Amino acid sequence: MMKNILLLVHDDSGQEARLQAALDVTRALSGHLSCVDVALTPAMAEDGFSPALSAVMMDEEIAQEKANRKRIEARLAHEDVLWDCIDASGDPAAALRRGARLCDLIVVNSDLRAFPHPRLSELAGELIVTSGKPVLAVPPDICGLNAFGRAMVAWDGSREAEVALRSAVPLLAHAGGVVLVEVEDGSVKLPAEEAAEYLSRHDIHATVRREPCNGSHAGDILIDRVKADRPDYLVMGGFSRPRFVEALFGGVTRQMFEHSPVPLFLAH
Repeated sequence: MMKNILLLVHDDSGQEARLQAALDVTRALSGHLSCVDVALTPAMAEDGFSPALSAVMMDEEIAQEKANRKRIEARLAHEDVLWDCIDASGDPAAALRRGARLCDLIVVNSDLRAFPHPRLSELAGELIVTSGKPVLAVPPDICGLNAFGRAMVAWDGSREAEVALRSAVPLLAHAGGVVLVEVEDGSVKLPAEEAAEYLSRHDIHATVRREPCNGSHAGDILIDRVKADRPDYLVMGGFSRPRFVEALFGGVTRQMFEHSPVPLFLAH
């Protein structure tokens, strides 16, 4: 079951996309939406800026978020979902981890370049690794998520892919179609047919598509497939290598954060 959806609320350019996707998923699952409105510590304060000025900036941030929460709550009052909203301040990842203890899915944004505040730019990746919960990472320019549309699953037979697939079953059960995409790069230990068989026991009937490698990077192939097929969302394992390795040398997860035009359902 996936009933408790946790949403980051903050007055930034990605908020509307997060909110719309979270509402769509909550409705589809007949769930409950829990909002955490986080007032962020000013980036300058974290760099040893003037304590007095930092305090003034923090007060302004808190006031801005109080107004933001009022606007969001006024909108939620007219939505057909159950919801609650709490305030938090400081580190958004820590605030969401606290809220995630009894949640089933965390909704944040995916594009790491979209936010100037360092605490937001790395949020999705940090939560995937540290929260123990699946994360729905939403591009900042989408208008919602069709939970009853087509789902794509990136399958490489890894432990992370297994965890993501199992975690996504309640959402995949509502999809109008599911395709498992496997890149033939010689690294897959567990074939996609076994993943399809697993899903079939949940009454989810997926098709398998294999993509030839031809010397290309798996991330490039997956991006091309997503852009060509435009599924409503993509399920994949997050950070199959240590995050610092992906940060230094790149990786499929980071590529998808930066270039996927569709929401990403990730687990680690």
